[in-house]
Amino acid sequence: QYDFVYLPIDFRTHASLGYAFINLDSPSIVPRFWSTFDGYTNWALPSRKECFVSWCGPHQGYEAHVQRYRSSPVMHPVVPDEYKPVIFKNGVRVEFPLPGKKP
Repeated sequence: QYDFVYLPIDFRTHASLGYAFINLDSPSIVPRFWSTFDGYTNWALPSRKECFVSWCGPHQGYEAHVQRYRSSPVMHPVVPDEYKPVIFKNGVRVEFPLPGKKP
């Protein structure tokens, strides 16, 4: 139901920056996703933070997100894998396209 996920992490503290980018693979999924996660507060670890869902601009869609991050410094080989955006095909994680290659 999603094909791109990126949770930016602070390299110094190893903590999430508090937001994520998720590309849903069909517009029909948006209403259910929005109603499930907008206002969400039932975190595994105690927190008063509330999730807010919004449209991502200027990057919208799978291709835009892949193009945005494929040449990003976060994709450098020295960056640990858990700090990088991930892409999926049919629910299975696949390799991120290299810079200069079409996804």
